[in-house]
Amino acid sequence: MKFNTKEIYNAVVIEVIGKLMGGPEAEDFHNVLAKSISEDKKMVLVDLSDVKFVNSSGLGILVRGLTTMKTAGGDLRIAGISDKVKGVLSITKLTSVFKLYDSVEEAAKP
Repeated sequence: MKFNTKEIYNAVVIEVIGKLMGGPEAEDFHNVLAKSISEDKKMVLVDLSDVKFVNSSGLGILVRGLTTMKTAGGDLRIAGISDKVKGVLSITKLTSVFKLYDSVEEAAKP
């Protein structure tokens, strides 16, 4: 898993690239969240449009990220998921936990 960050409409966008499976990059992901919180940027959009596979560790990263942002008074939204990833979120009932959007632009709207 690799990721890039950028800002759009007062939100931090984390573009995830490759497989969302955990590993050392998971800590980097959470460091981005911590930095966002410390800079009082509490809206995070996770762009999964370049992710074709997610496992349980990847789901854990997203759940931990959502918990981190909610605890700080913010939000974490997911954008651009493929049908395959959406299927995994549906099977695990996480579609009721996360706010899902078709695009980053849509997710950035208040």
